[in-house]
Amino acid sequence: RREQARLKASVVEEDTEEWQRDAHFTGLRRVGGVDLSYVKGDDSRACASLVVLSFPALEVLYQDCRMVAVSAPYVAGFLAFREVPVLVEAVQRLQQEEPQLQPQVLLVDGNGLLHPRGFGTACHLGVLTDLPCVGVAKNLLQVDGLVRDELHREQIRSLQRSGETFPLTGTSGKVLGMVLRSYNNSSKPLYVSVGHRVSLDTAVRLVRACCRFRVPEPIRQADIRSREYLRK
Repeated sequence: RREQARLKASVVEEDTEEWQRDAHFTGLRRVGGVDLSYVKGDDSRACASLVVLSFPALEVLYQDCRMVAVSAPYVAGFLAFREVPVLVEAVQRLQQEEPQLQPQVLLVDGNGLLHPRGFGTACHLGVLTDLPCVGVAKNLLQVDGLVRDELHREQIRSLQRSGETFPLTGTSGKVLGMVLRSYNNSSKPLYVSVGHRVSLDTAVRLVRACCRFRVPEPIRQADIRSREYLRK
């Protein structure tokens, strides 16, 4: 908790880059995605995957998949301590080997500020790499009074078209993230939250711009490639 609180002090919750302020993200060329896929029945071994896609074409420019040993135990609310160290290493390898392909922003399969102590995996990775980061979760993390009750389900049903959203406001009154219908053909939404060096509005626009299907393409490709690597 002390370490989370120390790192959390460095989180920047607003846009820091020129391309973020542009309606069409002019100047954004490379978007990264990260994922960990665990070996079935063995939660100490996983494939860590980092991909970088071109923007706006969303074609894979770089991929790094490799087996890693995950040593920290899983403790709810502290997942980042398990997963972030190997993801930081993947980013550092890219910076050393192909610096021209460094992503200008990372999409993370997980949460940012939408977290019991306001410091999820996307914040943790963002602060340690100092890259803009966005948390994109497939399920609601029930914190600060947020619950998957009938009202929440009704709000989800009210999202009729791709791009429609509603805010996740906790009992504290703070907006912790945004629920986004990312794809017309899927009624299951995404839960988008700020990681680091990006505003919530920009995070939502970016996630939507990266979606060909329900899950944004950088995360989808990182997931596909890590599973394929495990299969082989």
